[in-house]
Amino acid sequence: MRFHVLGIGPIGSLVSFHLRRALPSHHTITLIHRTQAQANESLSLGGAISIEHQGILTTANGFGSEVFEATKPPTLSAPPDSRISGADLIDSLLVTTKAHGTVPAIRRLLSRLSPSSTIVLMHNGMGVYEELIHDIFRNPEQRPNFILSSITHGAFRKTSKHFVHSGVGSIIFGVVPDPGERDFEAGFYDRDVPQTERRLRLSDITPLSNDPLYKKYITLRDTIAALLLMEPLNVSWRPMSEVQTAMRTKLVANAVINPLTALMGCRNGDIFTTSAATRVMQRVCQEASDAFAAEFKADSKAWAEKLAAQGVTTDDTPLGRFPRALNNRALEAEVRRVVRLTKGNISSMLADVRRGRSTEVEFINGYLLKVGSTYHVPMPATATLLNLVKMRSAIPIDQMM
Repeated sequence: MRFHVLGIGPIGSLVSFHLRRALPSHHTITLIHRTQAQANESLSLGGAISIEHQGILTTANGFGSEVFEATKPPTLSAPPDSRISGADLIDSLLVTTKAHGTVPAIRRLLSRLSPSSTIVLMHNGMGVYEELIHDIFRNPEQRPNFILSSITHGAFRKTSKHFVHSGVGSIIFGVVPDPGERDFEAGFYDRDVPQTERRLRLSDITPLSNDPLYKKYITLRDTIAALLLMEPLNVSWRPMSEVQTAMRTKLVANAVINPLTALMGCRNGDIFTTSAATRVMQRVCQEASDAFAAEFKADSKAWAEKLAAQGVTTDDTPLGRFPRALNNRALEAEVRRVVRLTKGNISSMLADVRRGRSTEVEFINGYLLKVGSTYHVPMPATATLLNLVKMRSAIPIDQMM
């Protein structure tokens, strides 16, 4: 199995480190560096990644190295099915780049991906998967397998290849439903199994034997198995509905913490020292909850109408309950929990502002605004934070007095 990691920042390095320690050496893990200079620096350090946790430093070796600069983007004259084969083909791609860089990066790797590849999205924010299937993978039959995840671990860079695992969280992931209608979550709803014992099953991805589509799904099965081996990172495979809820709660936490720290120039733990910050947090959480509730109501109505069109009586059909984790009080509690967990951290958005880089605000606050706009939910506090971050990003840091 050939694993490639795109985005070798703190989280990408943390995941790469634990993946290397979990897998036998015959499974290759290749780090895709952005520039040749970064690759050379990594090679000068022996291609190793060191993770510090609770004062203990541990090093993992055995990584391959590639340079992203050398990957040529597809040309308009190239046929759509002109893909590289053999050793250069990517089996599993773990993407931990910034959200706004994910679509351009995957476009450059398109010739090395096939419908049998698996892509794991591990970035902040939401909306990237939707962009990928709209802009790049429009044909469902030619689309790779996709895994979406939510990561709540905290990490920061100390030196080039020395990272600190500063906050222990979890990784929850789910498999995007199959365009070919294979039910990846059949085990979770198997009525022949007691409800308390139901689990997602690798055999529902592919049973390995007597499966004519084995080659299409084997990288997905192996990627799931590999992710689950990273026990120190508290990894769990859950139904996509649960993953979507987890992604939304993390999104709201980021929509509060990242902009406020970027604007105030402070660490995560310093933002709630005034009641003003608390009021901003409460307003953003209320707006997000209202938008998610409107989305949930519209989706439930559409589902009921679809059943009715199929002749199914919906009078006695339960439409599900709005997740408690998405009500405003629960979201506020989650924001405070993340602040406590990462109190010493400098947020990625503040780091980007300080370096004059683009931020992920469009995929965080911007995504919330899109949901609000779709379902006619006013979101003034969320919009104000987005606009202020854009203003802050537009002012060179050396102009600050």
